[in-house]
Amino acid sequence: MCLVQDGDKVLLLKRPSKRGFPGYLGPGGKVEFPESLTEAAIREVREETGLTVKNLIYKGIDEFVDPNNNFRYMVFNYLATSYEGELLENPPEGELLWVPIDEALNLPMQDWFKRRFPLFFEEGTFEIYAMYDQQKQETLKTAVKSI
Repeated sequence: MCLVQDGDKVLLLKRPSKRGFPGYLGPGGKVEFPESLTEAAIREVREETGLTVKNLIYKGIDEFVDPNNNFRYMVFNYLATSYEGELLENPPEGELLWVPIDEALNLPMQDWFKRRFPLFFEEGTFEIYAMYDQQKQETLKTAVKSI
């Protein structure tokens, strides 16, 4: 995931229910082999917004594990404060909006993104770790650290 910041605003996607994870969130997606993590972040932002981001700042990791299934899912998070290009007229993932950072948490968001969002704008990096039982759909442990 890579949030794009322009002064006191951040670019968010208003994702429709039919695409999964409805509500406001940042651009992002999966890493395609053999690209690097930062190459993937740059590509995903370009594909979803039309912008080419520069000067990415690594902000942290958000991961969840399910020990019963030996499953681990990690999201690497970046912030870009420099970009080129124009926003897509018909973005593939949902409507694109520049939102004031201090108002963004008032928008409908997935809980996992709402928890992560303020950490992008704090000094340093973060680590979010959640242990989850997918069968019971129950969170067993959560830890959020600012580093």
